Amino acid sequence: MFFFESIPWYNVVMWFVVFGLLIGLNEIVRSSKKASIFMFMAVPIALTPIWFFTADPEITSWFHWVKVYSALAGSLIYMVIRFTDYHKKHPWYLMLVPGILALNIVEAVVRESQVGIMGFEGMVDGMYYISGGWNYVNAVAGILNLVLICGWVGIFATSGKKKDMLWPDQTKLWIIAYGVWNIAYVYSCAPGNAFYSGFALNIAATVPVLLWAKGTWMQNRAQTLSFWMMWVMTFPYFFAVGSTFNVSVSYNPAANWTIALLSLALNVVLAVWQVTRIVKYKLNPLKDELWKDTNEYKEINAMREDTAPEREAVIGKAL
Repeated sequence: MFFFESIPWYNVVMWFVVFGLLIGLNEIVRSSKKASIFMFMAVPIALTPIWFFTADPEITSWFHWVKVYSALAGSLIYMVIRFTDYHKKHPWYLMLVPGILALNIVEAVVRESQVGIMGFEGMVDGMYYISGGWNYVNAVAGILNLVLICGWVGIFATSGKKKDMLWPDQTKLWIIAYGVWNIAYVYSCAPGNAFYSGFALNIAATVPVLLWAKGTWMQNRAQTLSFWMMWVMTFPYFFAVGSTFNVSVSYNPAANWTIALLSLALNVVLAVWQVTRIVKYKLNPLKDELWKDTNEYKEINAMREDTAPEREAVIGKAL
């Protein structure tokens, strides 16, 4: 196969198990404050000593430690928006949402650059790596994706049965560009479980946005990533090389180049489109929402029950 070696039927089944569990757990925490507190506060506190005393430095790199706690930090930050009015009284708090997203992208860009610079060729942190120019190409795509984060001033929380944090200005194109970039990153920088943490994890956060929970991608991404990283930290060998459920990438440079170039192309298209709108409508990407006239934005924004002019005014002054 082009991207992966052979994929036995039981690995296909496991992919759908991982995918289903991520979506299922995400729906549980979407519908319950108690479940959110349990999953993102109680469970990590209980598991941290286990991670600290059992972590194998041969398979658990610095990136795993940073990623698990940054994902959990994002989930906790978003819980404050979902379940309290703190962000309404203190509008600056909304800046933390793009901040934690930017931090996660920076972490991946640094790791991607490290893999490229170090010229990995063989076993590193329990995985087999190959490095190449695709690492730098995808790092550039990640930087572009970071710069193109926009419209965070319009983030709000729903007041229905399910407490969601919605980001109307986070378009499907940005989400897809991010997803392909992240898949390319995992494919080259965490190849041992790219089949699951690359494809299943990214798709699990995106499917609800496309079908039944529009505007929730940022929330879904943090929550599903938290679930995944807690599992990886607790059971690091479950999908590792040698496991029955491990699916090896093909280690075909052409595959790495293909996905990295697709990642860069999508983010360049997004950049051109976004800059065009900024110039055409004379918008400030640090203060304005860029897509307010689109049907996609209006559909999500229709779920807003509060009004945001006061918050935007305060944020504008802060900037």
